[in-house]
Amino acid sequence: MKHKSGFVAIVGKPNAGKSTLMNAMLGYDLTMVNPKAQTTRHRIKGILNSDDYQIVFSDTPGMIKPVYKLHEKMMGAVQEAFTDADVVLYITEIADLNLDEATLEKLKKTEVPLFVVLNKVDISDQEAIDKAVAHWKEVLNPKEIFPVSALRNFYLDVLLKNILEFLPEGEPYFDKDDSMSDRDMRFFVEEIVRERILAFYQKEIPYSVEVKVMQYKESEDIDRIYVTLFVTRESQKIILLGKGGAAIKKLGTESRKKIEAIVDKKVFLELTVKVEENWRDDEKQLKRFGYE
Repeated sequence: MKHKSGFVAIVGKPNAGKSTLMNAMLGYDLTMVNPKAQTTRHRIKGILNSDDYQIVFSDTPGMIKPVYKLHEKMMGAVQEAFTDADVVLYITEIADLNLDEATLEKLKKTEVPLFVVLNKVDISDQEAIDKAVAHWKEVLNPKEIFPVSALRNFYLDVLLKNILEFLPEGEPYFDKDDSMSDRDMRFFVEEIVRERILAFYQKEIPYSVEVKVMQYKESEDIDRIYVTLFVTRESQKIILLGKGGAAIKKLGTESRKKIEAIVDKKVFLELTVKVEENWRDDEKQLKRFGYE
């Protein structure tokens, strides 16, 4: 078999299991998984290598109606994934048969093979699966429909086999020896800290915070990382810090442990909090935070 290489866009609503699916397809945890919406804000490419192929999966933000410029940038990342995709996977829960008109039209106009992936088959029954399959055949008429469980790794081998059938022949886009993603360690530090914020804080806090690595100093024995957390209000800063700084200390400790597990050495992590009232609608700030 000649070598195949291609891009696979993973799109869908928030909480459909896009990140869980990509991690399962890759065989390692690249992107964070959390039941809260907007867990994924950027397009993250995960690279699956074999002797005969290289698949570049794109985990994208959940498709939403924009409220802030931040959301517009997030939806721009989804559009980018559509643009260079060789295959598009639309991920949806089996019980979710609703789709807004704009997203529906976008999926219908997809010029590359479209697969509908019905996630969470492990908590569904056959009647619900059959109903979902019939619905999406009528509404989208995709190339294929796959009931899967990303969490239980069920039917993903069949999904992978079908993806490969539609990928073009070609050389790898990335070095196979050391490429797991197109993102660097600074990005993943930001994602780790943000994932811990999603886990530890409630209500509007996770959605009002942006995480930025200001300095990353590597040495043989220890990495020193300085991170700023940007929030929109002083009250949010107070909540992030906690009484006597207890909350941010816990956030820093848990984030540091996860970073150390990845870099396999000691890490010094310093977190500071800054109020930037309008960052979600500030073009300059958004660009600084990596939203192009």
